[in-house]
Amino acid sequence: MKPVHLRRLGGAVAVALTAGLFAAPAAVADGTGPRVTGTTASPQPRDLSAGTAGDACDETTAPGWIGLTSGGPTLRADVASDVYGPLSAAFSVRDLTTGTAAFDGTGQAYGGTATTTVPGLADGHAYAWNARALQGTETSAASPDCHFKLDLSSPQAIVSSTDFPPSGSGQTSTKYAGQTGAFVVGGTDPVPAGGEASGIACFLYAFDAYRLGSGCAADSVKPGPDGSATIRAKVRQWGTNTLWVVAVDNAGNQSSRVGYTFYAPSNPNPPSAPGDVDGDGVVDILLPDAQGNLQYISASANDTTPNWTVRALAAPNAQRNWTPLQVAHRGWDSSAHAPMDDLFIHEPGSGWLSMYRNSDYGAFESYTTGANRPEECEDATGAVVPCPADFAANWSKADQLLAFGPLGDGPEPSLLTLEGGDLWLHTGDFAYSFDLRSRKLTTGGSWTGYDLVAPGRDGAGNLALWARERATGALHAYAIPRLANGTFDFAALADPTAGVVATGFTVDAYPVLGSSGDGDGDTVPDLWAVTADRHLLTYRGLADPKDLGVLN
Repeated sequence: MKPVHLRRLGGAVAVALTAGLFAAPAAVADGTGPRVTGTTASPQPRDLSAGTAGDACDETTAPGWIGLTSGGPTLRADVASDVYGPLSAAFSVRDLTTGTAAFDGTGQAYGGTATTTVPGLADGHAYAWNARALQGTETSAASPDCHFKLDLSSPQAIVSSTDFPPSGSGQTSTKYAGQTGAFVVGGTDPVPAGGEASGIACFLYAFDAYRLGSGCAADSVKPGPDGSATIRAKVRQWGTNTLWVVAVDNAGNQSSRVGYTFYAPSNPNPPSAPGDVDGDGVVDILLPDAQGNLQYISASANDTTPNWTVRALAAPNAQRNWTPLQVAHRGWDSSAHAPMDDLFIHEPGSGWLSMYRNSDYGAFESYTTGANRPEECEDATGAVVPCPADFAANWSKADQLLAFGPLGDGPEPSLLTLEGGDLWLHTGDFAYSFDLRSRKLTTGGSWTGYDLVAPGRDGAGNLALWARERATGALHAYAIPRLANGTFDFAALADPTAGVVATGFTVDAYPVLGSSGDGDGDTVPDLWAVTADRHLLTYRGLADPKDLGVLN
């Protein structure tokens, strides 16, 4: 009997059976033997400054850089054959800088891929390489040449600043904590003898060493023609600070972390504005971005570029996401930090109220506390009275949360909640002891279906509450005047249908409506809205909308 020949057809070994005999296959046609179908290098060659990556397997594409690797770069060849049998690949590497052969080797193919690691290549040299597929005694034509350059040296970084001189220099800072300082960064990318360096692509920076990324991440600056760059960063801690900097070259090599330590004095006359979270004296709008981070945007901004973004991981919920949380701010404890807003945070349905103490100029990552429900209730005169029957033992019934700011002459904030269709006011020590009191402001549940907005005090110190009627889009305003004895009159809140001041703010057109907390009619916008397509609008009073653009 003749020997049986097996041929791979359509991914399977087919055997033809005719009249009880195995039929012999046809001869192998041209082009069906071993061949290379693709070649790549790992790590993939790249140029971070140009933002490109690829293997440059032609004669026109500029080759990218491969950085320092363990054992050298790995070359990969995808091989195939229509003839059944084991495959391998032969790799050839040429040093284009010296014009000599640099490496020849083979690799067995597994799953259609053969690899080899190339050791001993020279720093700063340019290389070309190709591969041939091998099967038995057959060898394919060589693949097109691919190209890369090698940078095996880590760059170095240096930092200096006249705004915040280094600790121990004997120089005095010209700026305060909470202000933006200029830090000049530079560095070198060592050039090897007989070769070239990839050059510095960017400088990563962060005040928290753990926030340093890789590549040229968002928190990075690119060097100018002289090789230096200026980092403009707000110093968010009073006292000793460290700015961490890493230089990254175009091959992706990173320098060692450079820690620039300096002293930031506290501002003896800090700017103050209720509603401000970053200490610049301008109220801020806090909104989550599309990734669940919390961003704040100055109410006087011309676009939606955030002053700062609090990462999603800092959110005090199990999801580590700011999007589902109720965030309110207007009030502070000036004995603990500069006059900037703390954050009150509540997850709908949760019995716990969280508070982020603002001791870091709006970074909101350094200190978190929580508050239980007030244990006492009071009447309009401030006298302690038994709590109503519908008083909740925790914050779980708070459908909406609004910061009203200080109601007295001191710095302690107050909170307004909407619970079961009625309004409640909560005052006391939110900062330390949580010795709080609650007061029920309305009865009858008639506030169901309203979105609360707090514009803050006017020039005379009077408060107001705004509310959007969700069913109609009407905006209502309720005066809360300050009385001669220093208390406030909340009688206007008895009828939520009164006081229509604007229309057209429908939920479909403006899913989110809020206020910067600045209701005194000056140059700072009072009302803001987010449109259905995520544009942020700010208003002077209730008119003249300004489109700041699309939110992140």
